[in-house]
Parts: sequence; structure tokens; C-alpha cells
Amino acid sequence: MAETKVPVETAKAPATAATTAPAAEEKPTGDFTVSALSQYIWRGYELSRNSLVVQPSATIGYKGFTANVWGNLDTRPYYSGTDPSKSYSSTWNETDLTLSYSKTLGLFNLGGGYIYYSLGALNPDAPKRMDSQEIFATVGLNTILTPTLTVYREIDHYHNWYFLLGVSHVFEFNKVISLKLAATASYLQSTDETTYPKFDGNAVATADKFSNFHDGNLTVSLPIKATSYITLTPTISYVFPLSEDAKNEMKGFGLSGKTPADRDSSFIYGGLAVSFSF
Repeated sequence: MAETKVPVETAKAPATAATTAPAAEEKPTGDFTVSALSQYIWRGYELSRNSLVVQPSATIGYKGFTANVWGNLDTRPYYSGTDPSKSYSSTWNETDLTLSYSKTLGLFNLGGGYIYYSLGALNPDAPKRMDSQEIFATVGLNTILTPTLTVYREIDHYHNWYFLLGVSHVFEFNKVISLKLAATASYLQSTDETTYPKFDGNAVATADKFSNFHDGNLTVSLPIKATSYITLTPTISYVFPLSEDAKNEMKGFGLSGKTPADRDSSFIYGGLAVSFSF
């Protein structure tokens, strides 16, 4: 947002004359980012294995309204089958569209929006996945650690509620380098046992719906402003389950391991993001 500036007064105006500084025009903002990460982890779920993922993102904003397009390119998609004829090389397997609006009212940051997850891969051999749609609302406080609660509601195929509470803080070392620390905790309330079931101690799905604390995330990043428009951000994250139910479920949906019980439920991944903003 452009800063409103009042011009310096050079002469006294008559007492009867009103002088008002013109407000600076609010201009559209944009951000184009490409991230290269060691793994794709989403809400605690392992969505890639032993491969580099590339995630481009484009965001345009104007007067509180924002539109974003995001994608995922898996350079070596995981295939658990034995058919040597199948190839998943460099598969683009997700495109997300987000439309949102946000507004600041005193101490509160309020917002809401809609997300469409296009989960079909370009490679015809890839597994077929149903698309997803979510609506969400968020409220944050303009205070220390900027606590923010976001509630997501899936309205298409994977019916659930996902509650996400996050805090963050930025330490500015100078005009070029900053350190950002962030932490989140979530609760997952499934309303469909066929898409988000509860898993037993062997990480096998049951006929019950999942309802418990889900995943936690600790992230450290180091934004470096290379120029007034370009920022380089190395980042590392640790993702872990917040309950025994979440541990079993994250293993059940995981990729690594010969059996569900052998799979991982916590992950460390990281990479580098390059952003161009105006």
C-alpha cells in the first residue's frame, strides 16, 4: 500500500481557507515466487518422496482483494507399483487458485476467501485424484507474535474442517537480512470417514471419522533482500503430529516405508524461494 504523505507547508493559509493534502493513489501489488524444496509436505501429509519439488506462485492484490495461482512440479514422482512401462518424470501434479479479501480494523486483521485445488497430473499415467474446494475465514491480532486463527471448510470431495492457529515474529538485523520464526498448530475435524478416516495403531484406516489435534509446524526462514524488488529466502521446517491419532493417520497416508506402520509421521524439509515483488 502506498504511504500517504502530507506536503511541507511553505506559507500560512488564511484562517478561512481549508487545506487538504491529496491522498496517494493505492496501486496494485504483485509477487512472483519460485520455491525449490526437498519435499512437499501439506498439513502434515507426505506428498512427495526422495525428490526435489518446484513450486511457482503468482499473486496480484488491489485494495484488499488478492488472487493467487500456485503449482507443484515433482521432479521424480513416487510410484509404488512394479510396471516398468509407467513413467512419472517431472510431473506437474497440482494447481491451486485462491481468491481472498482482507481488511484491518484496529487491532484485528480479518479475512476470508476461496481455494480451488486442481489435483489432476499432466502425465496420463499418474494416479487420478479428485479436485478439492475450500472456503476459509481468518482473524489475526496486530500485537506481539501476530496470533492468527484460520478456519478452513472443504466443500467438495474431502469433507472436513481444519483449524489452524499460528504465531510468527520477524527480527530485522538490517535493511537487507531478517530472521523469521513461525509456528502453527492444527485441529482436524473429519465429516467423511471415507476420505479422512481415523487410523488404528497399525496405521490402517477404520470406519470412524478423524477428530483430534493434527499437525504442528516450526519454520525458520532468512529473507535476504537482494534488490528493492528481489528477495532470496532460505527456509527449513519441522512438521510433526500433535496426537497419537494424527501420528497413525499421517503414517497411513504417507509414502515412505514398506508397510503403513513403518512410514514416517514427522518430517524435516527445506529449500530456497526467489521472489520478485512490486
